[in-house]
Amino acid sequence: MDLRQLEYFIRVAELGSFTRASIAMDIAQPALSRQVRQLEVELRQNLLIRNGRGVVMTEAGKRLLEHGRGILHQVERARDDMGRMRGALAGRVAVGLPPSVARVLTLPLVRAVRERLPDATLSITESLSSAMQESLLTGRLDIALLYNPQPSPDVDSQTVLEEDLFLVSAAGSTGGAAPDAPLSLRELAEEPLVIPTRPNAIRMLVEAELAAIGCRPQIALEIDGVPAILALVADGAGHAVLSRNAVATADRPQSYTVRPIVKPRLRSRLALAASSQRPATRTQQAMLELVRDLARQTLGCDRPVQGA
Repeated sequence: MDLRQLEYFIRVAELGSFTRASIAMDIAQPALSRQVRQLEVELRQNLLIRNGRGVVMTEAGKRLLEHGRGILHQVERARDDMGRMRGALAGRVAVGLPPSVARVLTLPLVRAVRERLPDATLSITESLSSAMQESLLTGRLDIALLYNPQPSPDVDSQTVLEEDLFLVSAAGSTGGAAPDAPLSLRELAEEPLVIPTRPNAIRMLVEAELAAIGCRPQIALEIDGVPAILALVADGAGHAVLSRNAVATADRPQSYTVRPIVKPRLRSRLALAASSQRPATRTQQAMLELVRDLARQTLGCDRPVQGA
């Protein structure tokens, strides 16, 4: 069994399309199809069923995907071990970051990896926490910073820090209230919100906390992406619930006011997560520690929160 053919099959299976896999791997689609077909011939099994929307796995394909991930992971561990013998921490590590964190953390992380892990290859993906948690399960990501991750036996997570959430409004649109005047969670329920769609972590947190006091959020608009949300808030479409860091890293932070949410405080948890199904290589472990330390330093927390 050719390792390259196995890698090609896994990428096609994970991405659900020969076209997407050929783009991701920078290989011509006919060559990719030919390699996967040769693997099917060798194994005497149909692994993928082609349809108009892409591919779906057969039962044999699902079994091979499980084996294949383990095989490639063991190969990576062997490379890592060989690197260790020459004193190097080498190999590729795929890291996922939420958009608001990526804007602050990407540059320091790249610089730190160049300095402390020069033989490692860093791949950074920017996405929503729910999508990244799924990517940890499929093996597309090795490490991810997630907001309020859903409990899962397949994911190990460690709280890095907790952030207060604020009501974000366009400057001058707070009515008679002072720009930084606190508001209660019950008062939050009366404000029209520009908020991400489910299962965004902040959306789920806002709905859960309001439900606990018998309230529901007043949704003015649903839209994903912090820049788009802030643009709509500045245009007067409604208010947002975001961290102070999300506003501070906006293009024009002076265009907004932030009001603390109290009684109770609304807090978002940022956790560092990795798959519990795949043992981490030494390089991945070193990268995990680097991401954790940088997140605490860069995002304003230089020590773990209680219970982290």
